Amino acid sequence: MTRREMREHCFKILFGVDFYPAEETAGQAAQYFDSPEEDDATADGGLEIIHKVDMNEEDRTFLISRVEGIAVKIPELDEKINAVAQGWKTRRMGKVELTILRQALYEMLYDSEVPEKVAINEAVNLAKKYGGNDAPAFINGVLAKLVTTE
Repeated sequence: MTRREMREHCFKILFGVDFYPAEETAGQAAQYFDSPEEDDATADGGLEIIHKVDMNEEDRTFLISRVEGIAVKIPELDEKINAVAQGWKTRRMGKVELTILRQALYEMLYDSEVPEKVAINEAVNLAKKYGGNDAPAFINGVLAKLVTTE
């Protein structure tokens, strides 16, 4: 599985677990893998698979570990985001944008295998796919400020 696919799965799990108490993170993450495959109609009448979890045990273990690692760091990540997001505290941000920011910042701070530019680019791509019209620019702006402050 590619890192981009792993990032997208991680985003989806993190988005979902944000609606539950922190102590339920592991259980919610595990349920993600049992969810049925979902598809949706595209604008041109075709079908697009929007949820399909087909990964080996090593990838599942990595993904659950990553989600739990991010979940534990949420207070720290939110503090850093709040410090640079002028006029937009995390409590006012949309869940999609906040989840993307948390994931990207975690990669920037704690994953030495991911260059900051790659983390930002991947976050912007997730924002284009899942966020609103202004999400990519917002994500890029906040993460760019975080790079200059670190």
